[in-house]
Amino acid sequence: MRVHVNIKVSGRVQRIGFRYSTMETARELGICGFVQNLDDGSVYIEAEAPEDVIMAFIQWCRHGPVWAHVEHVNVEKGALCNFDSFDIIR
Repeated sequence: MRVHVNIKVSGRVQRIGFRYSTMETARELGICGFVQNLDDGSVYIEAEAPEDVIMAFIQWCRHGPVWAHVEHVNVEKGALCNFDSFDIIR
């Protein structure tokens, strides 16, 4: 079953390529949605995929790329938006 999650990742996650790594990881896993930087220094992600794939992606978000320092990950379920790709929103 396909699910939708909203993920907010806080810590040292901007200006280190976190969005690009997120996009690459999401595309490798077959996840659709988007990632964007927020003004508060965090990264916001909306992702849709089968639940087991989403769970693996959330685990990846808990550490991110090697140069990130993730302090907190907040995950909330949401309504499906039927995204057809995964992109970076600027």
